[in-house]
Amino acid sequence: MAYVSPKEIALIVGVVAACYWNSLFCGFVFDDVSAILDNKDLHPSTPLQNLFRNDFWGTPMSEERSHKSYRPLTVLTFRLNYLFSELNAFSYHLLNVVFHAVVCIVFLKVCKLFLDYRSSVVASLLFAVHPIHTEAVTGVVGRAELLSSIFFLAAFLSYTRSKGPENTIVWTPIALTVFLVAVATLCKEQGITVVGICCIYEVFMAQGYTLPILWDTVLQILRGKGSIPYCMLQMLLKLIVLMFSTLLLVVIRVQVIQSQLPVFTRFDNPAAVSPSPARQLTFNYLLPVNAWLLLNPSELCCDWTMGTIPLVESLLDARNIATITFFCVLGSLLVFSLRYPGDSSKTVLMALCLIVLPFIPASNLFFPVGFVVAERVLYVPSMGFCMLIAHGWRKLTSNSVLRKLSWVFLSLVLFIHALKTLHRNWDWESEYTLFMSALKVNKNNAKLWNNVGHALENEKNFERALRFFIQATQVQPDDIGAHMNVGRTYKNLNRTKEAEESYLVAKSLMPQIIPGKKYAARVAPNHLNVYINLANLIRANESRLEEADQLYRQAISMRPDFKQAYISRGELLLKMNKPMQAKEAYLRALELDRSNADLWYNLAIVYIELKDPTEALNNFNRALELNPNHKLALFNSALLMQESGDARLRPEAKKRLLSYVSEEPQDANGYFNLGMLAMDDKKDAEAETWMKKAIKLQASFRSALFNLALLYSQTAKELKALPVLEELLRYYPDHTKGLILKGDILMNQKKDIRGAKECFEKILKMDPNNVQGKHNLCVVYFEERDLLKAEKCLVETLALAPHEEYIQRHLSIVRSKIASLGTGGASVIPTEKTTVAEEGKATFANLKEVRNEQKTTRTPDSNNKNKGQGKAKKHEEKNNTDKETKKKSTKEIKDIEKKRVAALKRLEEIERILNGE
Repeated sequence: MAYVSPKEIALIVGVVAACYWNSLFCGFVFDDVSAILDNKDLHPSTPLQNLFRNDFWGTPMSEERSHKSYRPLTVLTFRLNYLFSELNAFSYHLLNVVFHAVVCIVFLKVCKLFLDYRSSVVASLLFAVHPIHTEAVTGVVGRAELLSSIFFLAAFLSYTRSKGPENTIVWTPIALTVFLVAVATLCKEQGITVVGICCIYEVFMAQGYTLPILWDTVLQILRGKGSIPYCMLQMLLKLIVLMFSTLLLVVIRVQVIQSQLPVFTRFDNPAAVSPSPARQLTFNYLLPVNAWLLLNPSELCCDWTMGTIPLVESLLDARNIATITFFCVLGSLLVFSLRYPGDSSKTVLMALCLIVLPFIPASNLFFPVGFVVAERVLYVPSMGFCMLIAHGWRKLTSNSVLRKLSWVFLSLVLFIHALKTLHRNWDWESEYTLFMSALKVNKNNAKLWNNVGHALENEKNFERALRFFIQATQVQPDDIGAHMNVGRTYKNLNRTKEAEESYLVAKSLMPQIIPGKKYAARVAPNHLNVYINLANLIRANESRLEEADQLYRQAISMRPDFKQAYISRGELLLKMNKPMQAKEAYLRALELDRSNADLWYNLAIVYIELKDPTEALNNFNRALELNPNHKLALFNSALLMQESGDARLRPEAKKRLLSYVSEEPQDANGYFNLGMLAMDDKKDAEAETWMKKAIKLQASFRSALFNLALLYSQTAKELKALPVLEELLRYYPDHTKGLILKGDILMNQKKDIRGAKECFEKILKMDPNNVQGKHNLCVVYFEERDLLKAEKCLVETLALAPHEEYIQRHLSIVRSKIASLGTGGASVIPTEKTTVAEEGKATFANLKEVRNEQKTTRTPDSNNKNKGQGKAKKHEEKNNTDKETKKKSTKEIKDIEKKRVAALKRLEEIERILNGE
């Protein structure tokens, strides 16, 4: 085994650090968003086995929209990053740089098997600084290349030790090779190609065959002129083991993807869906394009899809010259390496193996891929390229005339490549910088215009984003996604008419259904979102709900497994007051994905509409089992527990609300409901604290303001309630129950009869038929000692509520009082008659207490949805004729008061939700 000295390691690590230090300050861009930010498999709450069930992007392998890229070990390293630093991009980039340095060191070790010391270092340095690697190193998702390469090279190095003395087989390195191949493949699919390199190494390097010698030996054996040499038997045995292991890995891989290839569109890889000869000519032309990127990485682009490279549709296309030249050079090198013996031919053969074999999965040779050119897939092939360049450089330095020139040229190439790499890293700083740099190279790719638009959209710069999206539709008029982006941006700008027109254009570009052909196989799953987006737009119009439903059903008919269509349709059906159909839609979606916490949450909302709180709570609990931090499930399940009235559920409700406010510390609703729970538990000080927090976050929080005032009134702090009520009425001057509470406090505590009268009169001005307000105004007249006016007022109130017994009773009391004073000819109670005044106070106390009873028994007006309570002031009774009535009504009121407070608080809670506070 070749030895790598500490000085060499230090040199390589230093060069890598010098080239990639600025990559540590880049964020998550491009594919990083799907693989890192949106990938739930990184979260500790996700079961570890999900990594081996889902693809690289967190999508279940069983789903058709899966990319079928199975790289669980790479995702595991992302998960470890998340464990230590969550979504801090610095640690992800740092680990990528470390892995790249490790690859360079292991590559140096491989190079020393075929090159001399100096050439090996040159090859390793050239590989370390090559700008083509920025996508693999600076882009976090490129870690798949880095990890796979480490085990790829380690597997090859292990295999080189499988030959023992006298051509015996050493099985331990072979077993280790098979294991490392499996690990490399679990990091990225191309790892399996190292088996081919091992086979070629065994035949042409370990056994020393050249192609002519091997051909002659095989012919001799076939003609029966000789037996199979022992060394060849040993070689065949090793190759059979390698090939059998490879076949086993391929079978397992096919089982993992469930024998399905991913669905790509003509926008991803236009040549893949083109007819002959354009398909073959274009695929062949892409080979010299990739070779040119290795030779001259001056113009790099993060995305080469769509119209980046026009199709080669004719044999007369001038680009075919590049294809012919490439194959001529490749063929010449191949003939030289296979035909002639010697170290030089072996080095060239090894370099060609590293260039060609790892590139085969990306070459469209066996199956179409989802890209035209991808710089990161050249990571391993560039090893062979660097080895070839270093070998050529060694040949030049052996010539005394060219030695100095070759050193100057090498130094210049290394320096320029290092600067280019350093500069290229800054392009990956953000999505905007990345895609703008790509547009400088290629303006014919609509996807790049779209991606710049997305970057601006994320910054809420919708006007600029719209210009880029429109440009994308002009570059590629049949790009469905571009028209969808235009529609979405118009919607964000509240230009619904233009948005609908754009969605309709996108919808018109959808392929027509072909009888007998599966529709989903010809359309990218995300393109079907045009139906969802259009339906979501038009359902804002109440008159077009049926039209929106038709769009959802059309999407479902095209893809019966289109989960999002069921979810969106369920929401619409709830809006259409069809909870049973909504329930069916959500249950169908759950058949497709039972691990989706949002679905269980939505189903819980349906059960609330169906008046089944028990089943609703069960579904909320299922959502929380899948996602303990599901904020809406935490909040609404706590609300449901609170409204159940079951005191046993309150501790759990409080626990969930505390979890909710820890997730959403700026949401006043969480603190408000904690305050309501505390009021239910008679924890007045705690309730006051929570209510004040809610008001601090949202000064105009109607329910919090009213309930804080209500809390003060219940705890004999009526004067503290007044400023809160003033604040409430400043925001909501027509708040009926706030006016009632204020009027009661003014009349009973402040003795401000005039102020109380203004409150009640304002209520009647807004609603002349408000029994509660009118009854309280009658009390004011009584307090003003105007019995005739009080009598008239009560008669009018009784006409509004003829079945209210307490109004009849109060009217009788007032009339009896008028009759008792009638002998003196007075219509107004004289202030100087103390005994009569005291009797009036006692009667008024009864009126106020029974008025409280009326507030709990009447049906609340749907237009006045806030809690209200009148605070009754109890007076000692001095009139013996009224004592029995006083005792009876007080006992009733105490019992009613408890029920009323709880009922009103629950009503206010429901009203707050309905009003969207």
